[in-house]
Amino acid sequence: MFERSLTLPPPGQATFFLWGPRQVGKTTLLRSRYPHAFRVDLLKADDFRRYAARPETLREEMLALPVDPLRQVVIDEVQKVPALLDEVHLLHEQHGLQFALCGSSARKLVRSGANLLGGRALRYELAGLNADELGNAFDLDRMLNHGWLPRIYAADRPRRLVDAYVGDYLQHEIAAEGLVRNLPQFAAFLTAAALSDGTVVNMSNIARETGVSGHTVRSHFEILVETLQGTWLPAYTARPKRRVIQAAKFYFGDVGVVNNLARRGVVERGSDAYGKAFESWVHHELRCVLLYGDRDARLAFWRLASGIEVDFLLDDLSLAIEAKASATVATHHLRGLRQVAIEHPSIERRVVVCLEPRRRLTPDGILILPAAELTAYLRDELTSAT
Repeated sequence: MFERSLTLPPPGQATFFLWGPRQVGKTTLLRSRYPHAFRVDLLKADDFRRYAARPETLREEMLALPVDPLRQVVIDEVQKVPALLDEVHLLHEQHGLQFALCGSSARKLVRSGANLLGGRALRYELAGLNADELGNAFDLDRMLNHGWLPRIYAADRPRRLVDAYVGDYLQHEIAAEGLVRNLPQFAAFLTAAALSDGTVVNMSNIARETGVSGHTVRSHFEILVETLQGTWLPAYTARPKRRVIQAAKFYFGDVGVVNNLARRGVVERGSDAYGKAFESWVHHELRCVLLYGDRDARLAFWRLASGIEVDFLLDDLSLAIEAKASATVATHHLRGLRQVAIEHPSIERRVVVCLEPRRRLTPDGILILPAAELTAYLRDELTSAT
């Protein structure tokens, strides 16, 4: 089992939501952090039927137990029975019980008007494995081919597992929850969205390719975000001196899913697919550091209308990062970082994450950083900024 970087409250100290896509390791994490918890697993048919029919059963069970100030009550896939949150609210407020409420999507809770505890619950999000968590088991080529979902990363033959994962998502997250009317149409959208992963999204092109309206495409992207299968990366538009691109990019939460949907096959070094997967991995590592570091930093990309671009900006850290899956970083790879320093002098640190074996510094202060050192570098930057 991998040691996860996300810090959760000690047993009996806080009530919180833990969100994350399916198979990201939420249940495993909660079992390791709260081994003596009272558990409700709504993926189990008998638990689901019992609590869906009588949500007050939870209150009756809790009140029948001896008082234990260190007890954490874990409810897995809480979004499947939104009415349980009224009981959670009551038990938390009147009896001081602390809950860990785990789920793969808040969409159903929000849309059903469920009780989200009025700000009384903390919110955490668990992403896939990062380089720090893997430690000596980190293998970049494996990461870019298998993705970072724990079970699939560890598998020797991941293809069927990813096939099953995508099918499970369509069946249980999309079809079972009635999120779309036309499942084959949504499946076609997934393929088109995967092909544009990490690029500025053109809604009209995807609508034309899938035969649906632009409004439908936007709602499909919204579903991916709300079910934690992807996230938007906004354009950095603060105080532009020249015309900049303002449309957002979209990144799937796991590159293994993208490889599967886009039919990439084996992703090999030197290929265009490897470069795209590498950029997705850098985005993932950045998100993990921000999620787990409890830092409210704004992550964005920057691009001039002329096409000059920097992959990632963290404006509150004055940090610009370019992802280049190259064993030798050349002058043309530095063009965006040099231009952004002219356009935005507040950007103090510029980094190229790459496949070179050792760090080096260019004469104008750009750090060439080996991929394996990225997470440690980001953690140090985050620590020094607090």
